[in-house]
Amino acid sequence: MKIIMLGAPGAGKGTQAKLISEEYGIPQISTGDIFRANIKNNTELGKKAKSYMDQGLLVPDQVTCDLVVDRLAQDDCKNGYILDGFPRTIPQAEALTEALKKSGTAIDYAIDVEVPDQVIVDRMSGRRACPDCGATYHVKFNPPSREEICDACGARLVLREDDKPETVQKRLEVYHNQTQPLIDYYQKAGCLFSVDGTEHMDMVFMKICQKLGMDR
Repeated sequence: MKIIMLGAPGAGKGTQAKLISEEYGIPQISTGDIFRANIKNNTELGKKAKSYMDQGLLVPDQVTCDLVVDRLAQDDCKNGYILDGFPRTIPQAEALTEALKKSGTAIDYAIDVEVPDQVIVDRMSGRRACPDCGATYHVKFNPPSREEICDACGARLVLREDDKPETVQKRLEVYHNQTQPLIDYYQKAGCLFSVDGTEHMDMVFMKICQKLGMDR
């Protein structure tokens, strides 16, 4: 079962990817993890990626795709995998499709976790993080016992820069411009299905499993 997770930042696709990974025994793969592993192990692809990153440049789509395809060839992916955060653009999706075609495989499902922008802004701007121990909270869904104080270590909680409403709005603009066209791409490929990400995460997960189960 080869799956791609789609959805805006804050839609909850990472949470769902983790749940699917545990339920079906297939690895959840992110490009960040792949980059870190290859750079740490000093592989040829890792060196190539690092040369761009050290200059503050984006790693080219083809290099990123090569890293991903190399990861997908590992033994733990033989029964499937979940790609979380890749592809992000149409060129990356096309490169992935071509690379998989060469190995005689294809993506089985692209799961789009749909959440309106305003809900995402409310979700993310309500997050609070502890700068000392790293614990995270939400003012509405998971508040600390004492307002703005970490339960674990007593430090004052902060609103991280990337969770501020204006930053979230910018991230959503990037998503709509670059990544949302992937929904059309995988719709045309016949492997897309969408779930309502505003529901409780257990309900979202149940609906995903129902769809995956029906098609197994």
